[in-house]
Amino acid sequence: MNRLSVVDEIFLRSHRGMGTPIALQGLWRTAEPVHPALLWHIHRDLRTGPLGRRVVRPRIPGARPRWQRNENAYPFTLTTAPIPAAAVLDWADRQGEDLDPELGPGWRLSAARIDDGGCLVALTCSHALADGRALTLAVDNALTGTPLATPLAAHSDWTDARRMWATVLGGTARALRQGIPPRPTPAPTRKAVRGSVTSEMSAHAAVFRPNPIAAPRTEPAPTASIESVAATPASAVTHSAVVEIPVREWNRVAVATGGTANSLFVQLIANMLWASGFPGTTIAASLPVDTRDEPRVDNDMSMTEIAITRADTPATLRHKARTAYEHRMTSPGGIPEELLQVIPDRLAYRLAKGAGERDILCSNIGNLPDSLLAIGPHPCTGVAARAIHPGLRSEALPRTRLAGYFTRIADSYTVSLVSLDPDAIPAATTLYELATTALAEFGLTGRNW
Repeated sequence: MNRLSVVDEIFLRSHRGMGTPIALQGLWRTAEPVHPALLWHIHRDLRTGPLGRRVVRPRIPGARPRWQRNENAYPFTLTTAPIPAAAVLDWADRQGEDLDPELGPGWRLSAARIDDGGCLVALTCSHALADGRALTLAVDNALTGTPLATPLAAHSDWTDARRMWATVLGGTARALRQGIPPRPTPAPTRKAVRGSVTSEMSAHAAVFRPNPIAAPRTEPAPTASIESVAATPASAVTHSAVVEIPVREWNRVAVATGGTANSLFVQLIANMLWASGFPGTTIAASLPVDTRDEPRVDNDMSMTEIAITRADTPATLRHKARTAYEHRMTSPGGIPEELLQVIPDRLAYRLAKGAGERDILCSNIGNLPDSLLAIGPHPCTGVAARAIHPGLRSEALPRTRLAGYFTRIADSYTVSLVSLDPDAIPAATTLYELATTALAEFGLTGRNW
């Protein structure tokens, strides 16, 4: 639709300093340099595609913000001085700076040459613009012209406001007549879970964890151009790793343990957290669920959760996840979640604070389209999708300590890992060691980026 959803607005508030900063990122790695002109053409098609939009706020109280076309974009940038192959993810972590879904631009295409002769290309966008599945749809559309669902036309602000108030007031009245149950205990902060872990849901929202104050931005260039930029130091708050595993081997273990490819992924992330020193006997895991019924570039997702114990296996997690998918996180007492869209931003933030945040995030983005296997004539040696946290401060860490993003393309599964616990995981090498050990426990080996 052409109006922002509840999820969109949570991510928009996070951009404005209310929540954990988050941007989505697709990465392509090649064994040889990619000609800048080819990437410029991809940039042009992205600029005129579904990512080319920005948020416009309404003047009528209760009307939702709407999307407006915005073909202004950050220039395509190329880091010409080769970066070390071991530092490609450090470089990629920095590509989320200054994204602005409201004033624009909310996305960036950039590339870096690698000292092994290859190239890394990154498409990074604000989570307000798209979720993980949507980002892959936008790229596929730019590369091949694969059609997407047509956005629904927006009603006038007056009409939208009347409908929103009717939904909120009518739903709240029904909930009051039925009797609102006691408010659930909010999800604990990181300090609260140092000694004990609970899987209580956050009280007032049905969606993913919400973004610290964005860095000041400069006006974007009106059209795409190629610039050469130098690398800068990476943040020490988060650490990243990417590991590829052959599909045949992963599926063999999943079947042998009575699980699925997805439940094996969830078990792997949980085992890594325990191995990092997590003190609890139970790990609360948040699981994003793709809810779209047609190919649309937006945030069409909800969240569910499961509690993982040390006795769990991929088989038991398979059943837990299947049950959890039928019981999505939602607002309490049947009160419409649209309430978050008609009240002031800061109040909405307080009500939804920490929504969807658990000890680990296990995001199965799914199969990536074959169009991502190559950039023009250049075959990709690796493709990954993940989230990053530009501007995250050490004093504002979320409850989530470890996030995993799971994709499949051709004959490889890719697990992208982001640690948000610098005390337990002080370096990327530590994260890789945890992943290597956790895979070895299942008789698996991976190829590290």
